[in-house]
Amino acid sequence: MEVKLPNLGEGIEGASVSFWYKKVGESVKEGEDLVEMTTEKASFNLPAPGSGKVTRVNFGEGDTVKVDEVLAIIE
Repeated sequence: MEVKLPNLGEGIEGASVSFWYKKVGESVKEGEDLVEMTTEKASFNLPAPGSGKVTRVNFGEGDTVKVDEVLAIIE
């Protein structure tokens, strides 16, 4: 399943990756924190949308991600 950056509202078009809680090859449970993101206004944790194994991470720490871009893949 694709993990996408959700619409953040308030005209915010993207966020930066602060920290990955899970790395490629690690298991994650639905609702568990996957990545910390930062905008100009706040930091927030993005939870895993489902359980599985992280098979791909498309952005590194410090990278900027736009709304609806795929951050990671969980299988």
